[in-house]
Amino acid sequence: MIKSEIIRFIEERVRKSKVPKYSSWTIGITADPETRKSQHGNPGYWLQWEADRESDAREIEKHFLDKGMKGDTGGGQRPIYVYIF
Repeated sequence: MIKSEIIRFIEERVRKSKVPKYSSWTIGITADPETRKSQHGNPGYWLQWEADRESDAREIEKHFLDKGMKGDTGGGQRPIYVYIF
């Protein structure tokens, strides 16, 4: 999925949430979303997207970290999945 679409979906989800604050959300990137979800304790609400390129996933993550979402950079080798919860 292209970077701008993922950003738009995330922006829309935050805006429609009960508490529309970036700081209420966690963002991350990974190569293995199922394992990463488990490592986060299987949060009840989890959304993920497959970015076209690793560089896009990293830019999306940084974009939302700069807006105040929780998380950190990283993602392991070849992370192309962006997730929020």
